[in-house]
Amino acid sequence: MKRKSALGRGLDALLPTLEVREGEEVVQIPLDSLRPNPYQPRRTFDAEALEELASSIREHGVLQPILVRPLAGGEAYEIIAGERRVRAARLAGLERIPAVLRSFDDATMMEVALIENVQREDLDPIEIARAYRALMERFSLTQDEVARKMGKSRSLVANYLRLLALPERVQEYVSRGTLSMGHAKMLAGLEDPRTIGELADRVVREGWSVRRLEEFLRRQRRGSRSTVRREETAGRPSEYAVLERELSEALGAPVRIRASGAAGAVEIAFFDREDLERIAELLVGKGGAR
Repeated sequence: MKRKSALGRGLDALLPTLEVREGEEVVQIPLDSLRPNPYQPRRTFDAEALEELASSIREHGVLQPILVRPLAGGEAYEIIAGERRVRAARLAGLERIPAVLRSFDDATMMEVALIENVQREDLDPIEIARAYRALMERFSLTQDEVARKMGKSRSLVANYLRLLALPERVQEYVSRGTLSMGHAKMLAGLEDPRTIGELADRVVREGWSVRRLEEFLRRQRRGSRSTVRREETAGRPSEYAVLERELSEALGAPVRIRASGAAGAVEIAFFDREDLERIAELLVGKGGAR
């Protein structure tokens, strides 16, 4: 009878694949015969954490066998789960590592690699998002299907996938942990890539909390709605709206233009004293008067 694909099962059915089954033989495999999992969702490995694991391995050995599948010819093996242990074992100076052999198809390989990392919280948000997208593209899955198989809500999967629309440098901030998932979700709700990038830079530079970013965006939206209302009621020239938008983007703050005939005034809203000083610096330079 044909074995059911991993993609036809849920998370609970897949988790046991990460454990050594009763009766399975643990063998010592040369480290130089191992090949990385081509579906490994993890892009980076923390050097300090690997060194800590290597120190533990030097003292106690590899306590949990890795999972591998044999490649054609039987002289090389592909890592199914345990790439961190393999890297740490190499750092520890080992030549062999305990392993269990399994015959997995590509679909199972991908899901097991994703599950292992997600369950151990080893992946950053961008890596998780890329892994979800890879599952969808390679196996023609919908967001609902990925969510069901991973034991997650559809909204959570959708929020992760939205991160991939962020500008590259903003994704780097999220990968490094400089921006939190909360920051990223709010930035992903904006449309203009340049605005997203500039605002992300400011959040990182000034150490904004998620709450402060949320309040800033709320004020921006409130200012935009006020601009629309004024245009509708006053019938003012449309170029004012363009200028307001350009000034708002340049200053990173809500801007209003109030006109009366040929004269008028420009109003710039600020969040707090620190925000006011930042705007003043943009307008008059660092050496300007306070």
